[in-house]
Amino acid sequence: MKTSLTTCVLGLGLGLGTGGWAFAAQPLLTPDQLQPLLQQANVRLIDIRDPKSFEAGHIDKAASAPYGKWRGPASNPGELPDQPKLVALVQSLGLTPDTHAIVISSGADATDFGAMARVYWTLKSLGLKELSIVNGGMKAWESAGKPVGKTTVQIATSNYAPTFDASWLATQQDVGKHLDLSNAALVDSRPDAFYQGKTRAPAAKVSGTLPGAQQLDFNQWFVPGTSQFVDATKAKDIAAKIQRQQGQDMVAFCNTGHWAATDWFGLSEMAGLPHVKLYAGSMVDWTQQKDAPRMANQPGRAESLAYDAKKWWEKTFK
Repeated sequence: MKTSLTTCVLGLGLGLGTGGWAFAAQPLLTPDQLQPLLQQANVRLIDIRDPKSFEAGHIDKAASAPYGKWRGPASNPGELPDQPKLVALVQSLGLTPDTHAIVISSGADATDFGAMARVYWTLKSLGLKELSIVNGGMKAWESAGKPVGKTTVQIATSNYAPTFDASWLATQQDVGKHLDLSNAALVDSRPDAFYQGKTRAPAAKVSGTLPGAQQLDFNQWFVPGTSQFVDATKAKDIAAKIQRQQGQDMVAFCNTGHWAATDWFGLSEMAGLPHVKLYAGSMVDWTQQKDAPRMANQPGRAESLAYDAKKWWEKTFK
């Protein structure tokens, strides 16, 4: 999304929740909690799996909105679609400010959760206050013996035209200012190999992390050996690993704003911390700057050239 988008400066959802931004709906729902909600007229279950998986079987009354529709181009996947595309998507799902939007994906693994968290974050930024994620996704639903069918839901298009609220968004310019002023806790959501600069995303220009970033591997948010997100008590313990001074922003980033969405969700929605933002474009966006980006844990020139040669070989001959 271009930074010129009009932003809504009014605090949507201000209140006394678990830590600043309130939400009436539970951020995480079990299959047992989800099932009775499906009978409510204001509930919209949004299935973000690929069309083939959706057509093979889905929860009754679910609407299909594949994850790719919520993402940017291959050159910068973390970038948000332009505002008109997001508005059209929201309207096609029949969403309004009164809708309780519930996001579900496959639940295959911890990485898949990031897709649900990213869509949740997008919808919150578009003004929806009643939001939830199905913990464990379709995998948990089916494991619980819940029904799966192939009925296509008929959705009346809404006329809701939300304005994007940038309260939870950090842009490249924002991150640059944070680095200049050292006034934010930067949270790298990636595993060690990325954080240490030993590998990078295909669309990233260089390896490494942001100077001063603290690492919080997104895998920490899950019950070991499962794709089940931890409860609020455990989430607060995990969030306590990140240090920041009072009043500062906390900015989660990864490669393309996918894994970081999991950190954002855990820190903001489950641990209840205020002023948590997502750098949507993340390291792909950061490293594509015209001028050399400020980096830490960046490998030397010889190591970088060897890495590039290896990737070229693998791409060309494998």
